Amino acid sequence: MAKKKNVARQTIHLECTEQRASGVPGISRYSTQKNKKNTPARLELKKYNPYLKRVTVHREIK
Repeated sequence: MAKKKNVARQTIHLECTEQRASGVPGISRYSTQKNKKNTPARLELKKYNPYLKRVTVHREIK
């Protein structure tokens, strides 16, 4: 039998919110998955930014 593909779970991209304001070159982005039915709002997670060398807030982008 073939596996059932979960339609609700989609791949999203997270981008640093402090990177553009700081003027440091480069963009810190992460990709992850989320269930659109359980969390319809945009996701915000604290992730490590290698350009700023600290943990910053990363927000979901389209």
